[in-house]
Amino acid sequence: MAAATSSIAPSLSCPSPSSPSKALRSSKVRSLAFPNIGSLSTTSKSLRSLTATVAGNGIGSSLSARMVASSAVRAPVSLDFETSVFKKEKVSLAGHEEYIVRGGRDLFKHLPDAFKGIKQIGVIGWGSQGPAQAQNLRDSLVEAKSDVVVKIGLRKGSRSFEEARAVGFTEESGTLGDIWETISGSDLVLLLISDAAQADNYEKIFSHMKPNSILGLSHGFLLGHLQSMGLDFPKNISVVAVCPKGMGPSVRRLYVQGKEINGAGINASFAVHQDVDGRAADVALGWSVALGSPFTFATTLEQEYKSDIFGERGILLGAVHGIVESLFRRYTENGMSEDLAYKNTVECITGTISRTISTQGMLAVYNSLSEEGKKDFETAYSASFYPCMEILYECYEDVAAGSEIRSVVLAGRRFYDKEGLPAFPMGKIDQTRMWKVGERVRKSRPAGDLGPLYPFTAGVYVALMMAQIEILRKKGHSYSEIINESVIESVDSLNPFMHARGVSFMVDNCSTTARLGSRKWAPRFDYNLTQQALVAVDNGAPINKDLISNFFADPVHGAIQVCAELRPTVDISVPEDADFVRPELRQSN
Repeated sequence: MAAATSSIAPSLSCPSPSSPSKALRSSKVRSLAFPNIGSLSTTSKSLRSLTATVAGNGIGSSLSARMVASSAVRAPVSLDFETSVFKKEKVSLAGHEEYIVRGGRDLFKHLPDAFKGIKQIGVIGWGSQGPAQAQNLRDSLVEAKSDVVVKIGLRKGSRSFEEARAVGFTEESGTLGDIWETISGSDLVLLLISDAAQADNYEKIFSHMKPNSILGLSHGFLLGHLQSMGLDFPKNISVVAVCPKGMGPSVRRLYVQGKEINGAGINASFAVHQDVDGRAADVALGWSVALGSPFTFATTLEQEYKSDIFGERGILLGAVHGIVESLFRRYTENGMSEDLAYKNTVECITGTISRTISTQGMLAVYNSLSEEGKKDFETAYSASFYPCMEILYECYEDVAAGSEIRSVVLAGRRFYDKEGLPAFPMGKIDQTRMWKVGERVRKSRPAGDLGPLYPFTAGVYVALMMAQIEILRKKGHSYSEIINESVIESVDSLNPFMHARGVSFMVDNCSTTARLGSRKWAPRFDYNLTQQALVAVDNGAPINKDLISNFFADPVHGAIQVCAELRPTVDISVPEDADFVRPELRQSN
């Protein structure tokens, strides 16, 4: 049967020139001169006024020849969808209406209806997302008194069998088995192996899937890879995505923490790329609810992989890695002790700044500073915004053009001997001076210490965050996607783990695609800040007051406030010995 039209209909879109889509139409340019405080359509609760107290009066513009983060932006993608099982809710973010589904354990009773016709869910892979999603799905379905089986599929001989057994999946119970048998026997196949492995094995995977079954992805990478070769998915299967905006361990940890408060977890986007029988949207939403997502928003597979791969190379990992290396070097060269320099870079970002943004927003970081601190923040923000944006702009376009996807696929093949050349797996970064200092700092850190709020570091980090938001906005992404990819995933998922174990530990142990991206792009952020932003500061370049004013007036602050109201009441709790090493890395070490 030919695939039916997707259950998610894009009504406005701005595809990039490198990836045109027949289903998407260009939208009109909007003016965003003043902040538009978003709202939830189902609540009358008024939102607090978001204001910033500006320090002093500016003197000119250090970058007057450049366009300030301009008022003209493309209207973001607006996605509507239909669901017969869950309640769809309208939210207004920065003046744009979007649709979401709220989560909660009280919705588990609807899972049997959402998964109607599904007898087995095959979870393929045991990397970052596999363990968390498999356990959350299993636990939610048990609570819903559903007889749907969640089965793990692994390569024969994989050492991950032992870890799957340790959390209750067994061959005897029919919940653990060979990858190909699991795919062939599943009605919903969640393909959670690495991106490179998907690129190398997709043909065999498709050939083992049952007609009218559903392929579930947690990343749009495979679509990007297929598009680069002029291919698409088989037309006899449905294709959906549920993409948690956080790494697997945080998906599981918040799900467990949320058992006492009707749910806590990581927000997720969902997409229906192909729907052969009209079930796809409800299945995808059921999957997201079962994972514990506080709210689920709509996207497309193409928009997802562009924002996600870009985000990993930006504020989620690569850019943070680059800016803390640059700032640590600067602070120590200017006489600051190594321990204090580490606290004023890494600890400042992953602790105090992240917690403040998570609960109160970016403006609260600025407003909590002294008058002198505000001046330092503005100096750093003004000098860093465009150097950060320059790298982010290039990175986004490399992702959109397929260059980053191709780079990941080729790198994965270099991990093994071929063509007479040796294997070159990724090395580790954690033995350099900065990261050894970090080990020392964490050993002596009091429990619960979130680190200092250092104004200059705060200005650089917030400039990076705003530059990433601006790139995604100009490229037509929805505000839900922009905020989750640039803010929430950073401060509520990755940064707390980096606070517990260090940025280097994350760079060495997260997903292959993210690890590759950080190694490639972190030096670019480091060099651009060192060679442009810090030189401008040292040369006494005046603060770009137009740029600072735009930051205060940006409508994203109101949109973030709306998303904060949807946030669970529990903060993720990450112990100092938090283990998020991917199984294959743990085994090799």
